[in-house]
Amino acid sequence: MVALKFPTSFLCTSLFVLSKVAAVSLDLDSFESLENATSLIAYGLMDYYTGDQYGKTIGMFSDPYYWWEAGGAWGCILDYWYYMGNDTYNDKFMAAMMHQTGEHNDYIPLNQSTTEGNDDQAFWGIAAMTAAERNFTNPPEDSPQWLYLAQAVFNTMALRWDADACGGGLRWQIFVWNSGYDYKNSVSNGALFHMAARLARYTGNSSYTDWAEKVYDWMWDVNVISHGDYMFVYDGVSINDNCTTVTPYQWTYNQGLLLAGCAYLYNFTGEDVWHQRTLKLLNSSSVFFNNSILYEAACQPSDTCNTDQRSFKAYFSRFLGATAQLVPETRTQIMHWINSSAVAAAQACSGGTDGHTCGTNWFYNGWDGKYGLGEQMAALEIMVNTRALHMPGPYTLKDGASSQGDGAAGTEAHATNLSPLHITAGSRAAAGIITAVIGISIVACALWLVF
Repeated sequence: MVALKFPTSFLCTSLFVLSKVAAVSLDLDSFESLENATSLIAYGLMDYYTGDQYGKTIGMFSDPYYWWEAGGAWGCILDYWYYMGNDTYNDKFMAAMMHQTGEHNDYIPLNQSTTEGNDDQAFWGIAAMTAAERNFTNPPEDSPQWLYLAQAVFNTMALRWDADACGGGLRWQIFVWNSGYDYKNSVSNGALFHMAARLARYTGNSSYTDWAEKVYDWMWDVNVISHGDYMFVYDGVSINDNCTTVTPYQWTYNQGLLLAGCAYLYNFTGEDVWHQRTLKLLNSSSVFFNNSILYEAACQPSDTCNTDQRSFKAYFSRFLGATAQLVPETRTQIMHWINSSAVAAAQACSGGTDGHTCGTNWFYNGWDGKYGLGEQMAALEIMVNTRALHMPGPYTLKDGASSQGDGAAGTEAHATNLSPLHITAGSRAAAGIITAVIGISIVACALWLVF
């Protein structure tokens, strides 16, 4: 029988479920209980890590988990260290973050350089930004520092701002040959906004604030941020109809990127416009909670969440915790949601041969049979963020942060930070022919070497 206990600091009459199988035991009044629970879940998360295996790439997790999700997972490990004081995986975090920086120290490594999207790059940049804000151990002096890496990611993304199509915005994909190059999605643009907000607060440089305003205004103008009584963040728009038709899916991580970004800007500028946007985005986030338990509303009820989508709750949990740290009047609502969801997640972590594999559905009375990296990430983030108000908020250069950077990081001209390409249908066909010829040449060379 699992032992669940709600903290005495809040009441929840709608949730008190006992799993019928052995699971993670979580008592939010006991730090030791939280330590034990999160250590089990973090261990389960790292079961998917393959970077230490012979012939595998440092920083990467097993198939089918893409490179972008690896960046998100290392962000979870960083939060685990910070909130729980557990440094078990710190060396692996450092090795992964350094190995994946790429030739230009902007998180476009060679193994991803032809398939990477703007949103993929951003999640590694967000991890580097968090390391700077948390005063995580700085890299060796001859290596790029956390702030530098975050600035390089921001700058290379900003250099791809596409004013020619739809008056602005980032495309989903970096390269024209990748599917989705004609789509401007909220996660890419929301991440650029989010990074700008955090860099503004960390460095005190108002030019980042200007960029945050620019991105937010564009998202508002194309209606991926709703204009009604509720402020929802929708999935994106296509340049094929001049960004007039909004794809209406609502994902937790998009809402969280905008929510926390506004919270950072309010904390930094003190401007009421960011305060009101923070509160409205928070109020609208209720769409992702059922009886105060977090769920992925766009896919979880229909049991259609794909591999990527199963990790989205992890980032949203992280952004909720940051918002509570930065904007005091959000704390009561956010911590109620986080605490309720953490207890629910604990009873869902009762599967697998180890008895504490986490599932997707935290409403289920026990484990729902789902498992994966995303499930472990989501459960870990919601649990460690119950400590959000027990730890200092994000540091800045004015109050103790030590990581240094360079405002021009990433601005050296190279193929991955140039403005978007605009090519004709004929050029697309030619590019396809070139790709095919190159592929045939590679095969021919390989056969020649064999024979």
